[in-house]
Amino acid sequence: MKKFIYAAALAATLLSTTGCNDFLDNPKPQGVLDDSQVLNPLYVDNLVISAYAVWISAEDINSSFSMWNFDVRSDDAYKGGNGTEDGDVFHQLEISQGIRTTNWNISDMWQRLYNCISRANSALQVLQSMDSKDYPQRDTRIAEMRFLRAHGHFLLKRLYKYIPFAVDPSLSPEDYNNLSNREFTNDQGWQLIIDDFEYAFNNLPVKQDEVGRPNRAAAAAYLAKTYLYKAYHQDDVNSHQVTSIDKDDLLKVVEYTDPAIMLASGCALEPDFHNNFRPEPQYENGPESIWAMQYSFNDGTKNGNCNWAYGLIVPNIPGVTDGGCDFYKPSQNLVNAFRTDENGLPVDNFNARNYEMTTDYADARLFLTVGMPGTPYMFNKNYMMDRSAVWSRSNGLYGYYVTLKQNVDPDGEYLVKGAWWGSPMNRIVLRYADVLLMRAEALVQLNQDIPGAIDLVNQLRNRARQSTAMISDYQALYGVRINVRAYTGAYSQAQALDIVKRERRVELAMESDRFFDLVRWGEAASVLNKYYAEEADDCSIYSQASFTADKNEYLPIPFAQMSASNGHYTQNIGNW
Repeated sequence: MKKFIYAAALAATLLSTTGCNDFLDNPKPQGVLDDSQVLNPLYVDNLVISAYAVWISAEDINSSFSMWNFDVRSDDAYKGGNGTEDGDVFHQLEISQGIRTTNWNISDMWQRLYNCISRANSALQVLQSMDSKDYPQRDTRIAEMRFLRAHGHFLLKRLYKYIPFAVDPSLSPEDYNNLSNREFTNDQGWQLIIDDFEYAFNNLPVKQDEVGRPNRAAAAAYLAKTYLYKAYHQDDVNSHQVTSIDKDDLLKVVEYTDPAIMLASGCALEPDFHNNFRPEPQYENGPESIWAMQYSFNDGTKNGNCNWAYGLIVPNIPGVTDGGCDFYKPSQNLVNAFRTDENGLPVDNFNARNYEMTTDYADARLFLTVGMPGTPYMFNKNYMMDRSAVWSRSNGLYGYYVTLKQNVDPDGEYLVKGAWWGSPMNRIVLRYADVLLMRAEALVQLNQDIPGAIDLVNQLRNRARQSTAMISDYQALYGVRINVRAYTGAYSQAQALDIVKRERRVELAMESDRFFDLVRWGEAASVLNKYYAEEADDCSIYSQASFTADKNEYLPIPFAQMSASNGHYTQNIGNW
């Protein structure tokens, strides 16, 4: 299947916008172009490509659209780096203290995401004025652009909760500056995103010739994800607490995770979990990758369109990855969560003591997610990890674990040196395992098919059990004890919900969903304050950490946006 590369070089020659409150300050094609030129299919194709390309060209190491920079708020990861002052604004997020509306990272992400939305709207404005007789791809391209616009709004809403919605591409710059971020309730905001994804679902093909373009299954998966967030109602304007769980929204999750929809587009689990995180062409855009950001190199551009947004994550191996910054390090709490008992099931009180590699059982996914001292980095025996400064720039402040999902073998051809370290490995935005877990969660919350939900979880656990191609010799060489098995009992609704939530954590660990899951479940304050207390002995930065409910669930609206909003924005609650 042809790989559709988001052409950043081409995008640079097209629309340029600033984002933020002057976001979409150039929503209409400008210059001397007349209607015949604007409506030329080649021009429209360039606008569409620009809307895709911005998702690569507008992100960087400090504002990754993967959201790893903001996942340090969860119990999955430490910020890492050289110490608390190295990326201090992310340290503030990590301990939920000292966060200011003027922090550059909070404003920067807002601007970049609205830049992405503006590209989609610029293409939509022209597409909607065209006739499908002149441009046969019109309806499909409109669906693609509405999908991209919804993707941008979804990421913004998870971060800031109350946002202005740029859903009318014909608005003037003045109109945009007069949008309110409280025009819609929290529930209505999710519905606006759903409206775009529903249009995409109804108008996208089952399969696309170019894999970078979303298809019907991608729209269905994102609809399910959005409905799942919407289901956990947080509509009290004076609180971020979950006030109710909506049955109708959960039924929509079940509807859009229908296996028939996914099967029609060729979606399935990879036989080996690790295949999802391999850069080789034969593994990219595999059956589990429903929609992915397409990166590349050796494509005629300088260093290619690599993913530079993971540039801070690479460890600093002397003479090999010099300049690696060692950010985004797995937490001890996460590692403990992979512990299993003699039956291959999760340990109930996993954080009662820290996991010991040669004495405790562990889920196989641990060694495919976390680089552990005493094992080879990226499965390359030339680089054995240990508890030394090589594997911790902070000399142990953030521990010695290394994330594996975002990194590649330094001896292979897929680690590229530019201003930072980059890789052409795709970043999966939606993968089939997430769809299975969303369906399982909805079924449990509806209490309509507990055995079916457990079966979905077991599909992942059975896959984990056979995901040993890269670690088949770990037991013999390094003394690890791998044991992961399926659930076999009968479970209550409460027990099943706990099972699904645990499985979601270990399956999607270090993929930046964890913090947002805790917020939508209404569990962020209780889970994270417990985590801070338990982690303080292992990671001293948490000694002063404290999560404030009804404040730290969402980022504040950036000061620059509040100032430029003509009084139309209302700050989030929490005494920012």
